[in-house]
Amino acid sequence: MAYSQAEVVVGGLAHVPVIIGAFWLLNSYVANRTASSSSADSTTAIPSKPTEKAISSSGSSEPSKKAAHQSVPVNLYKPKTPFLGKVVENYSLLKEGAIGRVNHITFDLSGADPEFVYVEGQSIGIIPAGEDSKGKPHKLRLYSIASTRHGDNLEGSTVSLCVRQLQYEKDGETIDGVCSTYLCDINPGDQVKITGPVGKEMLLPEEEDANIIMFATGTGIAPMRAYLRRMFEQGERKKNGWNYKGKAWLFMGAPKTANLLYDSDFEWYKSQYPENFSYTKAISREQNNVNGGRMYIQDRVLENAEEIFSMIENPKTHIYLCGLRGMEPGIDEAMSKAASAKGLDWSVLRPQLKKAGRWHVETY
Repeated sequence: MAYSQAEVVVGGLAHVPVIIGAFWLLNSYVANRTASSSSADSTTAIPSKPTEKAISSSGSSEPSKKAAHQSVPVNLYKPKTPFLGKVVENYSLLKEGAIGRVNHITFDLSGADPEFVYVEGQSIGIIPAGEDSKGKPHKLRLYSIASTRHGDNLEGSTVSLCVRQLQYEKDGETIDGVCSTYLCDINPGDQVKITGPVGKEMLLPEEEDANIIMFATGTGIAPMRAYLRRMFEQGERKKNGWNYKGKAWLFMGAPKTANLLYDSDFEWYKSQYPENFSYTKAISREQNNVNGGRMYIQDRVLENAEEIFSMIENPKTHIYLCGLRGMEPGIDEAMSKAASAKGLDWSVLRPQLKKAGRWHVETY
């Protein structure tokens, strides 16, 4: 997923408003049943490679949480001194008949000094080649990392992204997003300026028995793919020393079946770990909700509300979601109305939920 003040993501991310619209049910439920926990530690740059013990230790003590956060690498490479990563592969994630263009792109990080390391839930910056209309170098865009810390090849020397090409209409002309088009068009062997990693908001909890509820549409699946590979990919489970024992539940929204990203991987995890992973799809242009309208993730949430609420009663359950910052005013209004109908105050519930450390939202 990309973040840019100059770009508006379209296509699959059109589902995001309705995802968040259903969350007031979950959020208010959590706020009334959860004790507040400490917020994440401040950001620091740690050049050394994070260890499994620091990042993935079991147990729920606060000292362990702080130690893990302090070990998360941040800003190893900055815009003025980016790392030149070589493109390993770049291929389409869509099936025939899909809408738009979405690619899976992998970069080689070997040879970095300091070593370029990251953990699941972080992002990297990409500086597209060329100059803007004013003759200045393009500014970086942030993209959520779609691979685990070990990379898709499990050798710890690559990072992968899931990128949708941005296209929008302006004055009757189709405009292509600068960085997204650059990334979708690059070829294996090309060198790309990479910064980061950054971010601590979307990190997984350390507890192996934590429950993870995920809501994603389009390229918002990137961090979720990293989480699920860490939990269920056989090579990862052997390598990372973190044996996931909780319940993970992915709600995935797409306009068409052909637009479901990494679908075969998730179906495999579901077949291999039925007690630990559930996979629920909302395909808006092919499925109808109970009222005969298009099926969105919020409809799936309401269908499964009882089980979701039961999971959230467990203080080890976390919810992950990404969205556009421009949506927030409308979303807040919708949540406020819904909460008021139940005699609750959303303006109070939202910071309580955030303070509890179990609601992970990344807006841009």
